[in-house]
Amino acid sequence: MGFVPLVEEYRGEALENVHYGAISVVDENGKVLYAAGDPHHQTFLRSAAKPFQAIPVLKRRVDELYGLSGKETALFAASHRGETFHIEALESILRKTGIVEENLYCGPAYPLNEAARAERLRAHESKRRIFHNCSGKHSGLIALCKHMGWDEETYYMPDHPLQKEIVATLAAIAEVPESSISLGVDGCGLPIFAIPLDKIAYAYMKLACPDRIEDAETAAAAAKMARLMNEYPDMIADTRFVCSALLKDPNLTAKGGAKGVYGIGLRRERIGISLKVSDGSEQVWPCIIGSILERLGYANQATIDRLYEVVPNEIYNDGGTLVGYRRPVYEWNAK
Repeated sequence: MGFVPLVEEYRGEALENVHYGAISVVDENGKVLYAAGDPHHQTFLRSAAKPFQAIPVLKRRVDELYGLSGKETALFAASHRGETFHIEALESILRKTGIVEENLYCGPAYPLNEAARAERLRAHESKRRIFHNCSGKHSGLIALCKHMGWDEETYYMPDHPLQKEIVATLAAIAEVPESSISLGVDGCGLPIFAIPLDKIAYAYMKLACPDRIEDAETAAAAAKMARLMNEYPDMIADTRFVCSALLKDPNLTAKGGAKGVYGIGLRRERIGISLKVSDGSEQVWPCIIGSILERLGYANQATIDRLYEVVPNEIYNDGGTLVGYRRPVYEWNAK
């Protein structure tokens, strides 16, 4: 599958785990600059697709139509962790749009944030659809269907006009034929797409640098979504997660997805980065992303430091004793 060792984890001085995967770094023309493993590995975007799934919503200015705040609109691209401020914003979206929570196709869940989940359990609350980390995306898509007069009950079907437009949008931005995009079903029930890893990096470069998107309306919608992600980083994940840590840097646009996929665009440098951890681990994202930025000579050390605060390369046991470490081990191949 073109995967190579990316990260080694040691307990004491003995090797305990190896995380394999692939990395692709591209320039503003989509040319692969650096790679580890196969930079063209066909990869499902999972939640890294959310900013692109939101573009049709913002092209129709659905946020303005329903009077949504920037904080609320940011949830269209979020994998929120269900903290109180997320749920309050989601409930506001439902009120403003007239969407009934039960019509969200994502399944009922408890918040992903441990403290938020514990709070709901202590209150003996049941699972809810807006607790699901994808509920912001679903809310935006249903709101678009309401505006367009499209069927709201089948918005998750691959042949729905909404889903067809999403696929066409991603194909145009990533510059891949629609026929080459592999389709699957995401954890929240919506169609999800697999494209080559370098094309994910290219799409994220364009999200950061929307002047590279040919269609003016699509470019404007992408620019707005990316701006909102930076303005409200804690809405995209939570107060302590990789996505929010990266998005606090106004030079970056970034979003991760399930099973170890991640996309990043750098505005000043006009490059895109994507990676896939083959075992699906998210815990090693900071180690990999931090090392990529370091190898690129990234100027904002505070961003790299924030990543290592989320998950340090040092490994501690439950009592706080240092027991091991993780380190990046991939070879950086210039293309």
